[in-house]
Amino acid sequence: MPAGHGLRSRTRDLFARGFRKKGYIALSTYLKTYKVGEYVDVKVNGAIHKGMPHKFYHGRTGKVWNVTKRAIGVEINKQVGNRIIKKRIHVRVEHVQPSRCAEEIKERKKRNDKLKAEAKARGEVISTKRQPEGPKPGFMVEGATLETFTPIPYDVVNDLKGGY
Repeated sequence: MPAGHGLRSRTRDLFARGFRKKGYIALSTYLKTYKVGEYVDVKVNGAIHKGMPHKFYHGRTGKVWNVTKRAIGVEINKQVGNRIIKKRIHVRVEHVQPSRCAEEIKERKKRNDKLKAEAKARGEVISTKRQPEGPKPGFMVEGATLETFTPIPYDVVNDLKGGY
């Protein structure tokens, strides 16, 4: 049990750089553009101490609400007791990366737009809503014979006479 309760306590493995990921930070990290409303993942880079978020936010996904020269403002939900609070923090760009959480939604929108355009060209109206998987279709078992089982009658009187 560690003695300290400081800001970076219990972060030895949490903030450690990955295997073969040590050394200089790639230039692409600084050249990425972030726009307000995008989703980003907070992933702390242990090599950069400036603009480092608290360990609570490491691994969390948030929405960009502000973009500054070297940092971005991220809005993250935090559960405190029985309520969820929107926390707004500023984090340097070294500690964030674009999130892939909305990729599937964007792909589905593109696919649905394409399907709608094809249906409109044919003169049809289609529904692109996702439907829950319904019950499995029924089927008949072929070649099975029906057999009825009945219990053997239990005779109490003969059982008592015979003994053990």
